[in-house]
Amino acid sequence: MTKFIAASGITNPHLQTLAPRFIRKKALFEPIWQTLDTPDGDFIDIAWSEDPNSKEARDKPLFVLFHGLEGCFYSPYANGLMAAFAKQGWLSVMMHFRGCSGKPNRLPRAYHSGEVEDARFFLEHLNQQFTNTTKVAVGISLGGNMLANYLAEYADEPLIDAASIVSAPLDLSACSSRIEQGFSKLYKTYLLRSLKRNALRKHQLLKGELGLTYQCIKRVTKLYDFDDLITAPLHGFKDADDYYQRCSGIHRLQQIKLPTQIIHAKDDPFMTDAVIPHFVLPDNIDYRLLDQGGHVGFVTGSLLKPRFWLEEMLPAYYQPLKTA
Repeated sequence: MTKFIAASGITNPHLQTLAPRFIRKKALFEPIWQTLDTPDGDFIDIAWSEDPNSKEARDKPLFVLFHGLEGCFYSPYANGLMAAFAKQGWLSVMMHFRGCSGKPNRLPRAYHSGEVEDARFFLEHLNQQFTNTTKVAVGISLGGNMLANYLAEYADEPLIDAASIVSAPLDLSACSSRIEQGFSKLYKTYLLRSLKRNALRKHQLLKGELGLTYQCIKRVTKLYDFDDLITAPLHGFKDADDYYQRCSGIHRLQQIKLPTQIIHAKDDPFMTDAVIPHFVLPDNIDYRLLDQGGHVGFVTGSLLKPRFWLEEMLPAYYQPLKTA
C-alpha cells in the first residue's frame, strides 16, 4: 500500500484541502444521468460513468460513491474517483443526496449525516440490477459518516462487499465547533452559503413544515444554527445537539461487520481528535490515520506535477476484489 506523502509546496493542510479545486477546474467526463423516484414521492439523481444497460457495463464490478456535504458529481474528488475506477475497469456510480444534483427536491426534507434510507433504497436498486456483481462503496466526508451509520444499521445485509470512509466527521458536534475557528471559517462560509441557498429555494415548503420565514433562514450565520433551525426539526430530532449525538458515526463503528477502511488526516481543518476512535476497533476495520492530507485533499507528487493519491490508492486497494 503506497504511503501518502504530501506534494512538495502543498504540505499546508489548507492548501491540501483547497488545491484540488484549482488543479481540476472541469469534470474529467460527462456522466450518464438517471433519476430514481423514491417511495415517499421524491427523487434522487444518480450519475454513471457509462451507460449501465450496455453489455460492457454489466460485466464490470461496481464502484459506488457517496459525496460530502453539498457535494455533487462536479466536485473534483467525485468525478476524479469515478474516472479513476472506470479507468481500472469498474462501472462507477454516484448517488446525489436530495437537492444536491442542481435541482431542488420535491419535499421539505433534504438529507443529513445519519440519513441512511436513501442509500438503502439506492443500493437495493443496484442490487436488483447487478445481483451477483462485486460492489465497493466509498463515502467522502458527510457521505463517509452516513456510510458508517449505514454499515452499522445494515450490518447483516449491507448489499456491498467492502467500503472505505474518507475524511468523515465522525463526531458531528466537535466538527461543527471546529469549522467556526480560524481559517476554517472559510469552509463554513462556503458550505453555509450553499445550504442556505438550497433552503431558500424551498422556503415555501419549509415555511409550511417548520413555520420559517425567508428572513429567518437568511439570518443564519453558523452551521450549528442551521442544523438547529432546519436540519434537526425537519428530520425528527429535538435539536442540533440531539442530531449530532444520534448521528455521529464514531458511536457505531464497533457494529460494522463489513471489511471497511477508514482514512483520516491528523491535520484535517474540519476535524478534531474527537473523530479518531480511541477504542479497540473490530478486525474488519482497517483504520489509517495519516499525518497530512487536509480535508479530502491528499495531493501528492509536486507543485508542478500534482497527483491525487486517493485516485491511485483506492482502485489499487480494491484490485484483489475486482479479480476475485
